[in-house]
Amino acid sequence: MKLSVEISKYPLHVDYVPFIKDFIERLKAHQELKVISNSMSTQVFGDYDVVMSQLQKHMKRSFEEYGKIVFVCKFISGDLSA
Repeated sequence: MKLSVEISKYPLHVDYVPFIKDFIERLKAHQELKVISNSMSTQVFGDYDVVMSQLQKHMKRSFEEYGKIVFVCKFISGDLSA
């Protein structure tokens, strides 16, 4: 099953841009994911299990490395990247 996710990350830190860029770059490094970013959010597309495992991994890492962060996500079944 395919999955589309729209995710916004809000680090509760004054210098927040590097935290967001790091998260996006880690997702982009996974070749099975299609990742599209704009100034408001990032969209992630791919196989459900792959998307969810990578989001879980990288969200946890963000919490561990950067502390308090708010993630706002929308999950939509199917691949809406086209």
